[in-house]
Amino acid sequence: MAEMDAESVRTESQAGEEFSLTELSTEQLRALDRDTRDELHTLKAETEMLEKFCKRLDPKELLPAAPSDTAASPLDFSQMRNRRRSKSRSTISERLMSLSVDQKCELVQRELEGSKEEAKRDTENTERVLQSLQATMEEAEIRSLEIRKAKYEFERDIGRAAVSPKKGEGANPEKFHRYMEEKMLARDTLVDTLRLKNAALKTQKKKLQMQLKQKEEMGEMLNEVDFQQLKIENAQFLERIDERNQDLLQLKLTAGDTLQVLNSYKKRLQNTMAESTHLAKEISVRTEILQRIELETIQVEQEREKAESLNKKLRKQLGDYRVPDVSQYVQVKMEQEELEDLVRAWKRKVEIAELSLRTRHRTWEQMKAAHVPSDYRQLPEER
Repeated sequence: MAEMDAESVRTESQAGEEFSLTELSTEQLRALDRDTRDELHTLKAETEMLEKFCKRLDPKELLPAAPSDTAASPLDFSQMRNRRRSKSRSTISERLMSLSVDQKCELVQRELEGSKEEAKRDTENTERVLQSLQATMEEAEIRSLEIRKAKYEFERDIGRAAVSPKKGEGANPEKFHRYMEEKMLARDTLVDTLRLKNAALKTQKKKLQMQLKQKEEMGEMLNEVDFQQLKIENAQFLERIDERNQDLLQLKLTAGDTLQVLNSYKKRLQNTMAESTHLAKEISVRTEILQRIELETIQVEQEREKAESLNKKLRKQLGDYRVPDVSQYVQVKMEQEELEDLVRAWKRKVEIAELSLRTRHRTWEQMKAAHVPSDYRQLPEER
């Protein structure tokens, strides 16, 4: 709703009708500010693109077209809006005509082509600079190796004798002079070799140029149509390569998903194996417990059978039991009491006899300890 109000406000503003911003609501003002910011951003991007395009053009192309031309060119930038006065304001606002859609498309197309050409030129220049730097680095490495080798040979042949002389011998000028002559001779030989190689390369270059000229004269060189055909084939091959790359990427994604699924299944397998091991241990423990329970059950069953046989025997005895008479019970009870009294009396006699025996043993031990004569030792026995 706020956007529709802002659009209506903007339409009224463009038509020149009077309106006051104070009459708008907060939502309408926010929508109007947002739309204005978007339009300014778009106009800024288009302006930057137009400035870049104008910088690329020749100043002669920027001159206005002749008035006799009735059909406007796709990039006729002389079309501008006339100044007009608003009904609600006294100030004069200059409004330029915006480019048409075709003109914008052509401008963007030219700018894109120019950017591609610049990128291509920059790539070529970068490759040339890179190749030059690589060659310089290789040459520097070769020179560094040669310098280190020459330094090592110089220190080996001459430097050691000059720095640490043995037996009073110092640096030998003749040896140094001969060393330098050998080095200069080797350098001259290398220069001659490189000169001959350079001459051979120049001769080969001339031969190749003559062969190329002969092919051009005989019409064996590739013409524009062949180049276009090669470009088309190259584009087709590039499309196939892109398709294969897409297929390869899809296969890689599928392989990644498959690997994830495989890892999840491996993890589940590990968990299942651990659980299986745990269950196997628990089953073995339960089996041992079951075996012990079975043994205990067998023992209990045997004891039960024994108890049943004893119970049957006792029941049989109980069934055969006859209760005695009262007089017989009283007589048996009296006999039991007499026997118990007799047992108690005999127990008392036994205690008295044991006490007497201990007393006599004690007396005997005392007599043995006092070394009493043998005649007196027989007295306890006689008594």
